[in-house]
Amino acid sequence: MSFNVTLVLCDKMLVSSSTLAAEIFNFAQSLAMATAHPTRDLEVRRVSTDDLAVTTSSGFEIQPTHCLNESFRSDLIHLPAIWRNPRPIINRSERLLDWISKQHRLNTIFTAVGTGVCFLAESGLLDNKPVTTHWHYFDQLKKSYPNVFLQRQHFTTKTGNIYCAASINAMAEIIVYHVERIFGRVIARQAQRHFFHEIRNLSNAIGYSDEEESSITDEAIIQAKIWLQDNMSKHSHISDLSANIGMNKRTLNRRFKSATGQSPGDYLNEVRMSFACELLQNTDLSILEVASFSGYNNQSWFSSRFKKWSGSSPSGYRKSVRSKNFTS
Repeated sequence: MSFNVTLVLCDKMLVSSSTLAAEIFNFAQSLAMATAHPTRDLEVRRVSTDDLAVTTSSGFEIQPTHCLNESFRSDLIHLPAIWRNPRPIINRSERLLDWISKQHRLNTIFTAVGTGVCFLAESGLLDNKPVTTHWHYFDQLKKSYPNVFLQRQHFTTKTGNIYCAASINAMAEIIVYHVERIFGRVIARQAQRHFFHEIRNLSNAIGYSDEEESSITDEAIIQAKIWLQDNMSKHSHISDLSANIGMNKRTLNRRFKSATGQSPGDYLNEVRMSFACELLQNTDLSILEVASFSGYNNQSWFSSRFKKWSGSSPSGYRKSVRSKNFTS
């Protein structure tokens, strides 16, 4: 049985918010076929809001392959991010919104990234449900759709068959999650590795939020945490964070510790160590590669920090968790 993916196109969409999803799915199918893994046929279609070609935010023109009124089955529908204000696009997408509602009644899976969640919110599918979006659009989303449960602290949310991602990186995690459901864990891990620089964390590292778990009300500290998570692989320093959010280091440390109970440096270390654990458990990357991807340019220093944090060396941790997985 084939698995049918439909990519929704719209004017002013961010190209990578759609094409990356298609590339990950196509890579997974090609790899499954090349390695003789059991696989399902994959078909990727493109539809637009008015069945016409769209002009992306980068000025590229993309043609749809199908029309909304055609009869075809969609197992997963992907909604892209729209550059800047999505309202003009939403206002002229009545046909698409009706189609989305009909597809939802057929139990179709939806994935949406950034401002693409507005298509779902406008259709009423996110009323009284958790949702996230790009942090630049938090306030406007809540103003436009007061009935949604905005999750400012989370990069991904899941409610039923609806998956929302705050960024393209988070979207890639969701797509890999579905790759695993379709093609299996081995293929999903290879996709993670192949698209590593597009995928900041593994899909089970962040997880999904169905309710607001954090009590942090300081918006600057919320954004500081997001920045640290986004940049933890880049050998970043707290001084970089301070400059990015426009706050001196002393004030940043005081407000961060007041809101979270730990310093920005301690929080960054927690993020890096947790990510290193995921890599050690779920990939075959060398210890040097794990160190580099976790934000350390010195393997010895990384190993020392990891042992202090976990009580075990990186190689010892990998051996231990894989042994437990194998015997469970």
